[in-house]
Amino acid sequence: MNPESDKSEKLEQSNKLKKSAAVVSIISNITLIILKLVIGIIMNSVSVLSEAIHSAIDLLAAVIAYFSIKEASKPADEIHPYGHGKFENVSGMIEAILIFLAAIYIIHESIAKIISKEVIKEAELGIIVMFISVIVNFFVSRYLFIVAKKTDSMALEADAWHLRTDVYTSLGIFVGLILIKITGNHLLDPIVAIIVAAWLIIISFKLIFASLKDITDSKLSDDEEKIIIDILKNNSDLFIEYHKLRSRKAGSERFVDLHLVVPRHWNTEKTHAISHMLEHKIAESLSGTQLIIHIEPCKKKSKKCIQKFNCTECTL
Repeated sequence: MNPESDKSEKLEQSNKLKKSAAVVSIISNITLIILKLVIGIIMNSVSVLSEAIHSAIDLLAAVIAYFSIKEASKPADEIHPYGHGKFENVSGMIEAILIFLAAIYIIHESIAKIISKEVIKEAELGIIVMFISVIVNFFVSRYLFIVAKKTDSMALEADAWHLRTDVYTSLGIFVGLILIKITGNHLLDPIVAIIVAAWLIIISFKLIFASLKDITDSKLSDDEEKIIIDILKNNSDLFIEYHKLRSRKAGSERFVDLHLVVPRHWNTEKTHAISHMLEHKIAESLSGTQLIIHIEPCKKKSKKCIQKFNCTECTL
């Protein structure tokens, strides 16, 4: 199999895996929304209803993630010559804003409950449904994190964080309902809901900053750039030097460009072979990386060129 078809097949497998994970998230969220909504209304509990809202946001996030992944998987075209990867970053941003708005709504409803001093009923039902929510979302979010890491998907990672926050918030409400059952203090219900909302606001800001990083074309992480630099160092016998290394990311796609200095008498076939080899090595170590190399001829009487390649034009 040639490298291009192998790369295409890996990309297709990655996209299928991402779409499957997004579908699992959608199904689990629909189930939990129905469960929490019904039980929350029966109980007259703002904390359980806040979790139903949270799951509804999770569902919307999962749907957005699914369609952004579908869009991001499209090949580059005339309008998007660098591909559609940033659809995933935009998706992460939208999901973060939705989490923030949901948190504000929960705080508003909780304060209204504190003022009206409403009591909850059938706390046992809430305890059961929160326990189910914790278990389901723990395993689904764990699965999404694994797939997000494997496929380097920002949209899936954002979706996974949605569900992981649901684990913590459901656990908080689970404990709160048990305390209400023991103490009879119904104020704990809106107080727990406000704590849940505060946690959601923190997570929303983290996701916003993570999405902005790639949308604004920030460089790759230090660890990722080190991988590239190490490959260049390990193959430094093939060229004189490199400079102007730049990098950025769009979704799961990485874009790197640099200037490579070679002896001026080398032909294009030789320099192309070196460029292709470096591109292949970097893509193997960092999947989804596209490398563009600008070839520069050595300067006249370059000491480095004389030492490394005994360049005839430099020795003149």
